[in-house]
Amino acid sequence: MKLFSKKHQRATRQVENLPRHVAIILDGNGRWAKRRALPRSAGHKAGAENFRNIATYCKELGIEYLTVYAFSTENWKRPKDEVSTIMQLLEKYLHESIETMARENIRLRFLGDTSVLSPELRALIEKTNAISEGIDGFQANICLNYGGRDEIVRAARAYAEDVQNGAENTLTEETFSRYLYSDGIPDPELMIRTSGEQRLSNFLLWQCAYAEFYFTDVLWPDFDRKESDRALEVYSRRDRRFGGVK
Repeated sequence: MKLFSKKHQRATRQVENLPRHVAIILDGNGRWAKRRALPRSAGHKAGAENFRNIATYCKELGIEYLTVYAFSTENWKRPKDEVSTIMQLLEKYLHESIETMARENIRLRFLGDTSVLSPELRALIEKTNAISEGIDGFQANICLNYGGRDEIVRAARAYAEDVQNGAENTLTEETFSRYLYSDGIPDPELMIRTSGEQRLSNFLLWQCAYAEFYFTDVLWPDFDRKESDRALEVYSRRDRRFGGVK
């Protein structure tokens, strides 16, 4: 199986150690639009289209999971029209995905508190979840109204409630992880952030404990397959010791 497109095969043909799970903080949509004298909504639209492109590429490469930070618990502080644009784009994407995900063998899963979303959006999420149950293939996880600290607090409350109701009180990392939104999903081996920022911004705090980080100045709408190849090349050269010595 060819791991990379012919266009980039020469530069990346030595890459053998691909991650099973890649996580990405999709940063830079607004700056991408500003540099082109376009409204921020144009940047979010370009970013949504690029998510489709990169998700397809990950599937082609044989990467099993892609998790993206689409909307954080803090993003509600943005202007109302910008939040509305993001939600409308998500609805549009889900309508399109419902028609294609089974045919393309792509699962969708949402991580975060979806209870505060519009009834229309929640209904679409439930529909994609139902379709995903019948698919055994590449999985794209969309973090929506998600915050890492909030996720851990919710998990702790759920665990404490179960113990209070009679569950066995034997807390380990493994048992606690079952209470997270990401239950059943392996931790990311590679976390990418675009746009030049170098921080986690409350993204997958538990799950990224041993992830390899890759930061790039490239804005998310410009993070194409060639840029993905570069990130994967860097990852393949990392010596992952998990606290041990080799």
